[in-house]
Amino acid sequence: MPTKTWKTHPTYFVLLDLLKKKGALPDTELFEALTDEFKDLGFKDFNELLMRLEIAGKVRITSMARNKRRVELIA
Repeated sequence: MPTKTWKTHPTYFVLLDLLKKKGALPDTELFEALTDEFKDLGFKDFNELLMRLEIAGKVRITSMARNKRRVELIA
């Protein structure tokens, strides 16, 4: 039976690190990159994470087109 391993970094840390390395990304690309690392991350959890980071002043989310958002790190 496979066992789950604990991640060494929380989800928000990995998200901020991705934005720091790659710059601003569309939300769909960011979600795909995070699901590579965190297999059990759902889109609802991802949106909640983005909302918390935006409220905390860590990221800025702007609307690009219909159902497409741009996520950028605030320096």
